[in-house]
Amino acid sequence: MIFNKTPLQGAYSIDLSPFEDERGLFARTYCEKEFQAIGHHKNFVQFNHSRTIYKGTIRGLHYQNPPFAEIKLIRCIKGAVYDVLVDIRKNSPTFLQYFGIELSEQNMRMIYIPEGFAHGFQTLEDYAELIYHHTAFYSPGMESGLKFDDELLGINWPLPPTIISKKDQQHPPLNKTFTGIEIG
Repeated sequence: MIFNKTPLQGAYSIDLSPFEDERGLFARTYCEKEFQAIGHHKNFVQFNHSRTIYKGTIRGLHYQNPPFAEIKLIRCIKGAVYDVLVDIRKNSPTFLQYFGIELSEQNMRMIYIPEGFAHGFQTLEDYAELIYHHTAFYSPGMESGLKFDDELLGINWPLPPTIISKKDQQHPPLNKTFTGIEIG
């Protein structure tokens, strides 16, 4: 695995190093020792799988509030998505900045998202599937989100949005008083 720093402190895109031969390929997607080298010391406690049917659909931008904040490791296993993370850590030098990257079954890239980030994605093809690893259990009532088209974020989604859940449409807009979340 090759860990590539992103402009957002603590977040990495990860390129796999597959071994290929006449049978196909094999690639490691997690190694505790390699992840410790970037400062990761928490256990992944929950794995999720999502399938999004239509191109242009946006899911997110989601996060869990402390003390249930989570690290996420995300990989696209079918199709392609534009994956976005937003730094919402109080006092972070990259507060309210976003980073977007294409994850696809073809590039086999992953994204490592630290605690204190909101996450979302837009499908670039019909039938996109993602695998998520989480370091915290899902905690209803502790989840929150940012509006995908919030003017303060200025996210440049690659496609016109086609489908957005009612829940994601109802996130309140940010304003100048949003101070972020504190990660201990």
